Amino acid sequence: MSQVTIKGIAHIGIRVHDLERSLAFYELLGFTKTVGPVGPEPVAILDHPSGVEINLILNAPSAEVPNPLMDVPVKEPGYTHMALWVDSVEDAEAVLAGAGYPITERMTVPSGMRAIFVRDPDRNVVELDQPAP
Repeated sequence: MSQVTIKGIAHIGIRVHDLERSLAFYELLGFTKTVGPVGPEPVAILDHPSGVEINLILNAPSAEVPNPLMDVPVKEPGYTHMALWVDSVEDAEAVLAGAGYPITERMTVPSGMRAIFVRDPDRNVVELDQPAP
């Protein structure tokens, strides 16, 4: 049996309601808007020095609705979050909390890796992971 050869992640698509509000959040994580909005949906492309690309899909009718994968009692299949490596979860938390984005969860796994979770303005979940020492 053959298989598809994956070389990496091309981009992550995130549905949002308001470009400027979303940019303010993702710029705190080091992303820069490089293209857009373009296309029929439309889409704004954000790049990060680490090579991660995010496509903000600007077609959410409202930012005030619950996240349908995370905030409802019945958990349907689907993507729930993205996880990004950081040098320090403490530093990341200080930047995010200082800008008004509270941390929604913290965890440490047995290996020593630490993680924090935050919601973007549209309630999409972002996990920030600090490698084990």
